[in-house]
Amino acid sequence: MSSFRTLDKDLDRVANAESAGVHSLRAVSRLGLALTFAALVALVGAVVTGGTAAPGMMIAGLLVAAFLALTIGANDVANALGPAVGAGAVSMKTGLLLVALAEVAGAMLAGGRVTETLTTGILPAELMLQGTAPATVMLAAMLAAASWIALATWAGAPVSTTHAVVGGIAGAGLAVFGPGALYWGGLARIATVWVASPIAAALVGAALLAVLRHLIHRAPDRTEAAVRWLPWLVGVIAAVLAVNALTLGGARPALVIVATLAIGAGAVLAARIRMAGELAAGHPSRQMLDRLLGPPLVLGAILMGFGHGSNDVANIVAPLAVLVRAAAMWPEAGPASLRLLALGGAGIAVGALLFGRRIVHMVGSRITRLNTARALCVLLATSLTVLVATRLGMPVSTTHVAVGGVFGVGFYREWEERRFRRTRPRKPLPPEELHRRRLVRRSAVLRTLAAWVVTLPAAGALAAVIARVIA
Repeated sequence: MSSFRTLDKDLDRVANAESAGVHSLRAVSRLGLALTFAALVALVGAVVTGGTAAPGMMIAGLLVAAFLALTIGANDVANALGPAVGAGAVSMKTGLLLVALAEVAGAMLAGGRVTETLTTGILPAELMLQGTAPATVMLAAMLAAASWIALATWAGAPVSTTHAVVGGIAGAGLAVFGPGALYWGGLARIATVWVASPIAAALVGAALLAVLRHLIHRAPDRTEAAVRWLPWLVGVIAAVLAVNALTLGGARPALVIVATLAIGAGAVLAARIRMAGELAAGHPSRQMLDRLLGPPLVLGAILMGFGHGSNDVANIVAPLAVLVRAAAMWPEAGPASLRLLALGGAGIAVGALLFGRRIVHMVGSRITRLNTARALCVLLATSLTVLVATRLGMPVSTTHVAVGGVFGVGFYREWEERRFRRTRPRKPLPPEELHRRRLVRRSAVLRTLAAWVVTLPAAGALAAVIARVIA
């Protein structure tokens, strides 16, 4: 039963991260700072758009975009940082700052690919240049996404900003341009990636847990095995982060290879020094393995922050890019203008810094009390899957990918337990007890899938209504 409750809490932590982030806005002082941030963004928009084609629509879009950015930052920072803070690997302030910087870096270096998919992959590019109609579509999409997130939060349903924005663009596009205008092939590709990404994260998470169990948990001396193998895991994570940052930043291949090898080797050395210090501190053996997982958790949090910023910033930048063109603010700006990417990344970072503390504390204390190794597997599986999706230019939900990772880890543990029972025969258990011992509740799977399926049409229908009202 303890394992059963453990996975349930993991699933609740990830699946309800969207709701938890919005609830954290109740802190009055930080809410005031958030409103100040949104007002400053709108004020800048009002000054810049004075006398242009659609100033009112642009200002409204900036306000909604600021809300979405703050919510995204508050929601998903816990997925990245909770395990590392809970394990004592990094302090709350340092961790929030590192992840916030990673979010901005990911947005500016890699946010353009997914942004382009949302601006031209759902509605044809030629339609997005027809006067103010595209701006109406994007404003309606953002308003629908924000409204749906607020409604789902009130109802306690796990929803995704990414799914809501994509559904909003499709629904508003249908209302404004008609069904023949939608790029159904682009929508089909996005939907395919939505289905594939949680499955990929589940497979990666299960594989990582299998490796950790084989190399460390089944070793005669777990601590000695952790000291031997975990620095190499740190080096691999650092190398992956370096490759993505350098290649997406346009560095030359020779520089990428040299820098990646140097950063990976440096990370291995730093991890060995850190772990030697942990061993010298003489912590109790039960805590030692969790503390040795600290360096991989910190780097994993940074990697996930980079991946999250590179993918989720498109939910803000794609609609704003269309509004910018309609308001003729920056005529030279393309769909992935560096200024817009920086603005979106900054909004996500501000949300993480202002409202991430409470959620990270809640999530971190839960997940490390459950199992830090499983948290690391989910974290790495999520970040790697999101980074691959970003390179393909596909928008995905970090939260839902993380849920896939949790399911994969849970199903692997079920399989492992059944295998253990076969190798060590015991008295057969009654069916009721076998059902109770399932590590993954099938009802949780169905509930999560239902939330994913409902979000797209619900946000689309709401966006269509809003588009009709605006038009």
